[in-house]
Amino acid sequence: MLRIIHYRSKCIGCNACVEAAYNRWRVSRQDGKCTLVGAKEKKGIYSITVGDDELESNLLAAKNCPVNIIKVTAIQIE
Repeated sequence: MLRIIHYRSKCIGCNACVEAAYNRWRVSRQDGKCTLVGAKEKKGIYSITVGDDELESNLLAAKNCPVNIIKVTAIQIE
């Protein structure tokens, strides 16, 4: 399992994450910032837990983000 964290307030809407992981990212028509699809917001930070099948595309999204506001970490389910 993976946890993806997105610091959306710092997003510049460059679309790099959408290009890398289209199934998990979208650009908001309201404010032009990227949105982590399915994520829950807490204190302005968005996060979601997803399966390992999304690892490669979301690591690429994080790597391509010019403002480094996407974090992808492995989590252990006990």
